[in-house]
Amino acid sequence: MTRETAVRSGRFFLQGNEACAEGALAAGCTFFAGYPITPATEIAEHLARRLPERGGVCVQLEDEISSIAAVIGASWTGARAMTATSGPGISLMAENIGYAVATETPCVIVDVQRGGPSTGIPAVPFQGDMVQVRRGAHGDYEIVAFAPCSAQEMFDLTVLAFATAERLRVPVFVLADAAVGHMRETVVIPPGDSLARVDRRLPEPSREGKPVPWFLDEDVAPMPIFGRGYQAHVTGSCHDEFGMRNVVDAPALDAFVRRLAAKIHRQAATLPRPETEGTEDAEVILLGYGLVGRAARAIGREARAGGLPVGSVRPVTVWPFAAEALAAACRTARRIIVMENNLGQMLPFVQAALGPDRVEGLAPTVLGTLHRPETVLARVREVLR
Repeated sequence: MTRETAVRSGRFFLQGNEACAEGALAAGCTFFAGYPITPATEIAEHLARRLPERGGVCVQLEDEISSIAAVIGASWTGARAMTATSGPGISLMAENIGYAVATETPCVIVDVQRGGPSTGIPAVPFQGDMVQVRRGAHGDYEIVAFAPCSAQEMFDLTVLAFATAERLRVPVFVLADAAVGHMRETVVIPPGDSLARVDRRLPEPSREGKPVPWFLDEDVAPMPIFGRGYQAHVTGSCHDEFGMRNVVDAPALDAFVRRLAAKIHRQAATLPRPETEGTEDAEVILLGYGLVGRAARAIGREARAGGLPVGSVRPVTVWPFAAEALAAACRTARRIIVMENNLGQMLPFVQAALGPDRVEGLAPTVLGTLHRPETVLARVREVLR
């Protein structure tokens, strides 16, 4: 499958989930494994039609546990691999997501969020998985997650997720609201040769007769591909830069954890910065991500049209948390209102970055719905009195 044949360029009216699937194809995805779950199933359905036509593999497995395991295995054979699910599926994948982090396995995980906890409610949009995807697996590590606000960003950020996964050797989440996955909008798909794509960096067999480290490099180590002449020891246990287990010494654990996190911290500035509008002289800033961030931008525009000094900030990269970028964007504001379709999962991180006295949370009147503009504007006017 060539890149050009995988990209269906042009202007289309697509569902967000369809745009995500097209983004995966444009990024060079060759393997998908998943299990049906609302509201993410359309991604699997679309790829089940499109991937085999282009020489790729799409499989439905018995559950989400085996799906993410298959994705990890496919990645180690050189495939650009992904899965798509919702909150209950992420819960089942959690242990293997930790394994992918520990083994520095590039892959893409799309989480189209639904109401929870437990089975919850499939058809209602919710932003309930924000903290789950950051630290759903046990241990201490960093993850990368993007939050699209439109069908266009479902395409764009899926392409970026594959490039980031390959560049950083890390699982990358596309963390979408159910409404973003199901809405239909115009999506512009550019020609394949105009899309940024990162190819996996392969190691040299040896350097001056010595083996080359393939793990735990803060600048991201090259990754061997099974079946192409490399012999690598891949383990989720604590290991050194050659992949050899050390499950006894605390210094080994210290190096293991710190280096896995450090490679993400070192590259955080290369990830998409928050989208800002009207923040230069704003006294109140509305901060939201995903579809709620899109609503915050629209309400901010309405407020400014009415003469109120209001701006908006929408984090695109939600993890790692962009504390410094948010502090710079919100430097003039005396109040930041964090809008979330949950009870406040990102709120503590914003308060820690900007100060608890400046930051407050605002959930919608009814969880699973968007914030009503009149409610948000009423709170803005109270703050500005």
